[in-house]
Amino acid sequence: MNRLPLIIGAVIAVPMIVFLALALDINHDVIESPLIGKPAPGFVLDSFEGDSIELGELEGTPLVVNFWASYCQPCVYEHPLLTAAARDLTGSVNFVGVVPPEDTAEAVDRFTSRLGAWGPTYYDSDGRVSIAYGVGKLPETYFVDAAGTIQHKHAGPLDPQTLATALEKIL
Repeated sequence: MNRLPLIIGAVIAVPMIVFLALALDINHDVIESPLIGKPAPGFVLDSFEGDSIELGELEGTPLVVNFWASYCQPCVYEHPLLTAAARDLTGSVNFVGVVPPEDTAEAVDRFTSRLGAWGPTYYDSDGRVSIAYGVGKLPETYFVDAAGTIQHKHAGPLDPQTLATALEKIL
């Protein structure tokens, strides 16, 4: 019996199995942001009501920037937590929501009418702000200190412990 094909197959298969096993151990939901420790990318955004905001207007006060959408179920999950935090930290932290180009004024209004609003929501009409922040999926939240430096990023819905830890970094 010729063992050469068996040996060649093992030499090829074993490294592939090891590679796949190591790849399965990686949490692909956690993507470190290169923006941590750097100034938050500037933006000028409009609300659906016609108001506009510039990031520079918010300097001097810690900021939570939450990228969300009216159709996002994890956003519904984290919404009460953000509402409570915004209420408890009024005057100490600014909370700003950013919705993507595919969202609509009507859908955002239905969402906030049903669940309440935790802060002003602005429309990223061309997606440039989401790209500048490297948003990969919704919701995604950035925590910016009073000096305008991003201290923490969280991808996915916030939980109470994560929110408390991230807020400590900017207060």
